[in-house]
Amino acid sequence: MHRTVLSLAALYGFLMSGLLLLLGMKSTFAGTQQRGLLQIDIRDKATGKLTPVRVRLTQSGKPVTEIPNEAVAVSYGLWDHADGYAFQPDSSFYVSGHFKLQLPPGTYQLALMKGNEYVNQYHTLLIKRGKILQKTYNMTRWIHMAARGWYSADDHIHIRRSPRENQPLMDWIQGEDINVGVLLKMGDFWETYYPQYAFGEKGNYRQGNYLLTPGQEDPRTPELGHALGFGATGAVRYGQNYYYYDKVFDELHKRGGLTGYAHQAESFHGYRGLTLDGLRGKVDMLELLQYCVSDKPLRTEHYYHLLDLGFPLTATAGSDFPWCGHDHDHGPPERSARIGNARFYTYLDKPFSYDAWKAGVAAGHTFVTSGPILDFRVNNALPGDRIALKKGDKITIRAEAYGHPKQTPLEALEIVVHGKVLGRVTKNDPGQSPGHLTINIELPSIAHGLWIAARCYGDSTQAAHTTPVYVTVDGDGFHNPETVETYLNKSELYLRELEQELDTHHDKPEFRAWYYKKGLKTRIDETRQCITTLTTE
Repeated sequence: MHRTVLSLAALYGFLMSGLLLLLGMKSTFAGTQQRGLLQIDIRDKATGKLTPVRVRLTQSGKPVTEIPNEAVAVSYGLWDHADGYAFQPDSSFYVSGHFKLQLPPGTYQLALMKGNEYVNQYHTLLIKRGKILQKTYNMTRWIHMAARGWYSADDHIHIRRSPRENQPLMDWIQGEDINVGVLLKMGDFWETYYPQYAFGEKGNYRQGNYLLTPGQEDPRTPELGHALGFGATGAVRYGQNYYYYDKVFDELHKRGGLTGYAHQAESFHGYRGLTLDGLRGKVDMLELLQYCVSDKPLRTEHYYHLLDLGFPLTATAGSDFPWCGHDHDHGPPERSARIGNARFYTYLDKPFSYDAWKAGVAAGHTFVTSGPILDFRVNNALPGDRIALKKGDKITIRAEAYGHPKQTPLEALEIVVHGKVLGRVTKNDPGQSPGHLTINIELPSIAHGLWIAARCYGDSTQAAHTTPVYVTVDGDGFHNPETVETYLNKSELYLRELEQELDTHHDKPEFRAWYYKKGLKTRIDETRQCITTLTTE
């Protein structure tokens, strides 16, 4: 009897499960019949192959909240929290070349984007009940920089990475057409965030001309700024000596890495750290373009400071994803917080590789951009090159800027010498246009050393700037004699600011410079000796 009851109960449960399943299938079928099916393929027009892109689907200006199964998802967020996954901050998502999605009938807007060099596409789609809408779109470049030997990079991406994330993150950087994505382990006085599973070659992941590589944004303090490093065989962190950035920089150099400061040395008093370490020759690069400080991403004050004092600095740029963007909270999607919204290009005179790219960055063969493209030569030398001339020699300067008339309309192109504009053209000048600007300047006789760079402006949020060409005359430096006194006085002012911090015992735990007063005072004294030397030269 007991067995019979169990069998009847089991049979009843089975029948009810089947009935519910049938009802669910009927309901799903009915729901499907009320929708239409959107099927999209996206190909690269040059190759005909499916290509990763960023997609944004909206209806009446509002994002569609459903997402296709094909969306490439990676967990990301501020402070390494899981704030986002498949959707980007602007409600876009990445796909590796195709997706399908069931949608209620209606009119939708589809945006397809693939970084700065491809033309964005915008389409209107009509979804009909019970119908399939199948479309294939071909992404086209308006310029191909890798074909010219210039490879793009974002040096400031914060996403934790194990080997499992390599392929989806590769789709993300290919979706933005970034050749090198630098994944930064981030730190502060207390902790580290966004861990990377390995450093150096072991931490690299490459597909063709696209590369993921690790780096670090550590140390990070509110009194000295945020340090940047990549290309080393291992991460470096000294918890007991956290405010001594130079110890980290020296060790990163020993491990084959490059060092610098993030956020244009503006945020978190980075100009103090740049002065302390830059004047002592510890710094290789400066993030010159980024949306963290302002929606006008090019900030040159502290860059020109060191250049005019005769210290070469490679210009780099990065998004600081997911932290920074012109419209992190509001604004047009095309200016959103996203990978690659600020990037830099590096010229390689050989096939693309990790070592070739590192060497190009170390040589300063770079320009930074949020859209415009620059081609700059001084006596046919590239950005970062050094030219040794004799007094009275001639200099020929040529700069060209390229843009897309609708997507990246150019406004002005300038030649900058020792921080001053030597030549300028605008889109309205004869022979110039929003798609192409050109300057040719000849200096028939040169008397002293110079640093010479090109910079370009597009709309209010678009700009570009090269690393300078460094010109010396009769073995002298490229510093600016007219501004040396001014910038040395500024350097002293920044050191005094830091000394005031050292004399202030903060209750806030994130302010710890006072705790390292003795060691920092030694470094301040060393920097003052550098200032004295520069004053007497």
